Amino acid sequence: MAGWLVLCVLAGVWSRGQAGDWGSCAELMGGVPGTPGLDGQPGRDGREGRPGELGEGGDGGVRGERGDPGEPGDAGSFGLRGFPGVPGSQGQSGEEPFVYRSAFSVGLRASTSTVDAPVVFTKAFYNEQHHYDNISGKFRCFIPGLYFFTFHLTVQFLTSDLDQASGSAVVSLTHGDQVWLQVYGTGREEGRIYADVNNDSIFTGFLLRPCLPGQPWW
Repeated sequence: MAGWLVLCVLAGVWSRGQAGDWGSCAELMGGVPGTPGLDGQPGRDGREGRPGELGEGGDGGVRGERGDPGEPGDAGSFGLRGFPGVPGSQGQSGEEPFVYRSAFSVGLRASTSTVDAPVVFTKAFYNEQHHYDNISGKFRCFIPGLYFFTFHLTVQFLTSDLDQASGSAVVSLTHGDQVWLQVYGTGREEGRIYADVNNDSIFTGFLLRPCLPGQPWW
């Protein structure tokens, strides 16, 4: 097919040069259809159209079920320390609490050989509440509770030898109870409780814990 096409073109050129213009070969006879050409390159995208009008809103859907809680997140870092706040106003003074006090410490002014009777200590080292009576020689309980009592005595015998005697006790007292120090027994006149400027005989007692109404005893 291609050889016939070439030959026809050459013949047409020769005839025009030798015998005049007879026309092209295509005018003398119909040509054979040519081979289809290759596809052309795709065209460019067209311009975007204008936005369409906003449609009407649809009906709300049914609310779905609540989902499961998520896992706790990691702890965040500590924030910066804030500035100190403004100090508050000073509060009103409260009432002074009632303090239960009962204590004494007394000594002898002179030696005594009294037996079967309270030893009267007339030298007061401390007796602010006056719960110890320096006339009867007895301590009287005004505040129920637990008390501690102790004594330290210088003892002299007929031989003029001096010795020491001491003791202590914790006792529970109620209002009106009395405590005193006493030498018991007849036939002890050969000794005495001694006291001078260099030797003291002392009797001491004080409240450890008051027992208030509604509170149990120790």
